[in-house]
Amino acid sequence: MASLTPDKMSFDPASVDLTTASKEEVLCYFAVSENDYNGHLGARISSIFVILFVSSAFTVFPVLSKRVPNWKISEGVYLFARYFGTGVIIATAFIHLLDPAYKRIGPRTCVGESGYWAEYSWCAAIVLASVVVVFLVDLAAEVYVEHKYGVHRDEGATNVFISHEHQDVQPPRQATVTPKDEECTERSSQGDSVTAERSFRQQIAAFLFLEFGIIFHSVIIGLNLGVTGSEFATLYPVLVFHQSFEGLGIGARMSAIQFGKHTWLPWILCAAYGLTTPISIAIGLGVHTTYTPGSKVSLIIQGVLNAVSAGILIYSSLVELLARDFLFDPCRIKRRSKLLFMVCCTLLGAGIMSLIGKWA
Repeated sequence: MASLTPDKMSFDPASVDLTTASKEEVLCYFAVSENDYNGHLGARISSIFVILFVSSAFTVFPVLSKRVPNWKISEGVYLFARYFGTGVIIATAFIHLLDPAYKRIGPRTCVGESGYWAEYSWCAAIVLASVVVVFLVDLAAEVYVEHKYGVHRDEGATNVFISHEHQDVQPPRQATVTPKDEECTERSSQGDSVTAERSFRQQIAAFLFLEFGIIFHSVIIGLNLGVTGSEFATLYPVLVFHQSFEGLGIGARMSAIQFGKHTWLPWILCAAYGLTTPISIAIGLGVHTTYTPGSKVSLIIQGVLNAVSAGILIYSSLVELLARDFLFDPCRIKRRSKLLFMVCCTLLGAGIMSLIGKWA
């Protein structure tokens, strides 16, 4: 029987005895590969700056447009960016993270048939653990905000009510308006400092998990772009679009958060996303003679990180984006044409990002 090492094996594909060869040997023969870096250093260096520019620009644009009234960006453009980005993030979770995770550490893979990895569906378990952790953090953040600010969230609604402890908040208008109208006014109002801080704390924890999951993914694709071989010519332009669309999704989501006194935070978050992939590409170039993305160890690392990121984005995209923006929005019945536009933008973003998954 052929002997196995952690990353490589002695296996003769021209002479396979199916009565003695293991599934692990056969799968690892096709999965494990050596470093296939093939030069084109100038193009690889250019990718650092091109991706830095497009990812940063697309991330900053929605945030900046909300803070510069002179730009006079129409609501339609903003809605398109926000909900197109929602679709992009959903497709990223399933097509760009969950599927690659299963291809690296799932069943019927080299890793998935090796040692302890073969004894349990670890890929699914990692995704589930990530979903549960994000849920618990999200729940803890909601409970903390309710406790500190005296806030109670109605079931099935995003409207909140302030307790008597904070009755210095601006009272409702004394006008003939329905409870639904009051809710929509509440949702669009900036409110006083207590309301703004409450809104910020409710949203920022979920957003940080969202960006954290995407940044994990950006590290992996950046490293691989720096050392990839013949597929570099295809991967380079595809990742330009990939990072642009993800940046647009992050920026549009960030622009919806009322940061209040935390004026410095959105720019740090924009920079964190914009710099992650270029820095990872540069690191990949620096270790291009030693880093082997197709080694067994690398496959395990990539698979685990992809599974963690997939769990984070699956929860964030389904709960924080789709459910809260569409299912639990008490104002949606007043804007059905806008709702249709939002749904179409979401589907378009998911469709285009899913198509990009054919190449990256």
